[in-house]
Formats: sequence, C-alpha cells, structure tokens
Amino acid sequence: MPILPSLHKSPFYLFNGHIQTIVPGLFRQVEGVAYHRERLITPDDDFIDIDWSRVKSRSLAILSHGLEGDSHRPYIMGMVKVLNERGVDALAWNYRSCSGEPNKLLRSYHLGASDDLDFVVRHALGTGDYETVYLIGFSAGGNISLKYLGEAPDQVPSEVKRASVFSVPVDLKGSAQRISRLYTQRFLRTLGQKLEQKKEMYPDELDLSDYSLFWSFPEFDDKYTAPLHGFKSADDYYRRVSSRQFLKNIKVPTLLVNAMNDPFLSESCYPLEEAELNPFFYLEIPEDGGHVGFAEDLRNNIYYSEARAVRFLLDGE
Repeated sequence: MPILPSLHKSPFYLFNGHIQTIVPGLFRQVEGVAYHRERLITPDDDFIDIDWSRVKSRSLAILSHGLEGDSHRPYIMGMVKVLNERGVDALAWNYRSCSGEPNKLLRSYHLGASDDLDFVVRHALGTGDYETVYLIGFSAGGNISLKYLGEAPDQVPSEVKRASVFSVPVDLKGSAQRISRLYTQRFLRTLGQKLEQKKEMYPDELDLSDYSLFWSFPEFDDKYTAPLHGFKSADDYYRRVSSRQFLKNIKVPTLLVNAMNDPFLSESCYPLEEAELNPFFYLEIPEDGGHVGFAEDLRNNIYYSEARAVRFLLDGE
C-alpha cells in the first residue's frame, strides 16, 4: 500500500519529540479500567501474567507493551479503555518478569519473543469466547507483533483479523544505535534491578560485577540479552528478531505508525519499500508524536494512537 497521510498534530506546547515522549509517560492517568489477572503456565514451566478487561464481546484485542513496560502503563490502559467503550474485550499481557515479580527461569523476555505472544493468542482463543482477534503493540511490543505476523504467516490463527502498532523499532540495531544515553540509562536501571533478582535465583550463572548504567544498548544486549536467550551476540540478536525482514510476508491488514521525530528510531525504522510492495502492510508517518506519545489534548486525555487504532481495526479505515 502507498504511505498513508496522517491527521495527527501534537499541541503547540509539546514542541519536540522528546517532550512528546516524556510528558505523556510521566503525567498521564487513566481511570475506569479494572483488570482481572490470570496466570498462564508456559510449556517450559515458567509463567506469564495476563490482564483481562472484558465487556462480554466476541471480539478481543491483545495488547503488547514496550520495553520494561507492563499492562498498567498509561498508553496500554488508555487503549484498553477506548476499546472497551467500543464494545471490544481487551487482554494486556505482561512479558516474563514484567508483571511485578521475577519469572522462574534465567531467561526473561526479549524483543523477538513471538512464541510467547502466540501462546497468549492461542490461550485466548482456547476459551471459545472469541471470533475475532486484533493485535496492538507499542515499541518493543510492536516489533514482537510484526514478527509474529510475518515470520510464519500461514500459522497465524485465522481469527487474527487486523493489527495496529506504534513507535516500532523495526530495525533493532539501528534503533539501539540511535537511542540517546539519557533514555538508555533509564532502561538499564530497571533491567539491572531485574538482573540482580536473577542473580539471587541463579548465583552461579550471572556475572554482574562490571554492570554499568553508562553502557549502550548494544553493550548490554551483547553481555546479557543475547547469551541469556540463545543468541550468539547482540548483532545476531538484532539480525534474527528485527521485524523489518518479516513485513513483506504479513497477510492480515496491519498498520504501523512511526512518528518522524521519534527519538528512539533510526532512518531504517521507516519501511517505505515494504509498505509499497505489500498490500496488507500500511505505513503512516506523522511529522510529530515522539515515541509512544501521540498526545493531542492532555487535559481531556485525547491521544491520536487510540483513535487511529480503533479506526483502523474496527472501522477498516
């Protein structure tokens, strides 16, 4: 599909990509969402916690959060609320180690964990309650969702009808090199805390003696993410799980919205050619919006990402 025009415009007081990223994350509050938590036991004897928000629908949206996020992040809860108001059930899943307690295994999650997403999707369908499933992903969750849809498209359940993802680093190496030290330190702080918990669980299998908040993401991924999840190196990890290579294979209508001023994304994270060649893959590039921002009216809790997802998924526009 050709590149879609965008109707998004950030308010004047959010005047650059950094502010558009930071302010919604720090100050947004979402009320009116009540979750019911369910713990799933995975085939490898670990667990994944999922949070349901049901309105007795036959349609379900499965939401995947960003790096070091969880189901209670404002961008997830805001989307859940809007979906419920439109009569759609929502399931927000927490990646391994992201639900408030460490998972059981030495491994946790990574940005290509599409096997876990598939497990969640099939669990939801196994309830027998749903005829239609939509996928929504933010940042890391967007990469997982796109990889899931494109790596084995003929194995995606037929109930998965459409997907909408936002602020996605479809080229992980490019994004890892682009993201600033300021943001990296924030993520490395919580990632380090989780590694310390794992060190207590597996004292002989983790070396944290030289851990540094001043590492780049490639350094962290080379030292921890890659070896803990079966990759040879950070480069091997980025190469194998970046979703851009799978976009050409996607067979359900899928919308990617990446803001041009997103401080996390490299030029390689705007897959123009793939959007032009695959009739199922739609790309929208607003001039602004930041990373998982897209605020349009902070006082009234109006966010373009929510309106856009609903319009694409439910109205087919």
